[in-house]
Amino acid sequence: MESIEGVVNSLILRLVRRMTSLSGGDGGRDDIGNDVQFYVQHLIRKLGKAVYLGQRALVAVSQKIPVIAESVLFSDPFDDKFPDLHQYMFILIQLLEFLVSDYLLTWSRDENFDQLLFEEWLTSIIHARKALGVLESSNGLYMLYMDRVVGELARQLGQISSDHKLNPDVLTNLFL
Repeated sequence: MESIEGVVNSLILRLVRRMTSLSGGDGGRDDIGNDVQFYVQHLIRKLGKAVYLGQRALVAVSQKIPVIAESVLFSDPFDDKFPDLHQYMFILIQLLEFLVSDYLLTWSRDENFDQLLFEEWLTSIIHARKALGVLESSNGLYMLYMDRVVGELARQLGQISSDHKLNPDVLTNLFL
């Protein structure tokens, strides 16, 4: 089981890394790079249908957001790569929203639903939201989109059966 976990984690991390890698050698965006990002995002969404893969994808994506947020914070706005960082941020937030809205209820009813992994990605989303809060003065859209994800998450959590008891601290931090 541990080797399968390692393969799954590696696959998801590589896909997320590929989705957020710079397109083109000069940092400029091109249609091929945008198509690759779209197809990788779609592939992750399809893989996310499986409970474990989807939860792992949520962890990987939500952990990548603070990394990119830090890059945006310390980047020169006149650098050619700066617009790409914004594009990656929106793609990752969009992927979070898709995974939560498409699969959370389905996952919660599955017998293979991992409660600890569930709390891990909830915590990762909270951390991603806080990391984006630092960028709110420069780009409020990040927080607007992330708040939309958290709102959808809250709506979905309200529909999940009480079989999945969550750590109260995680829920408190999610809604602050």
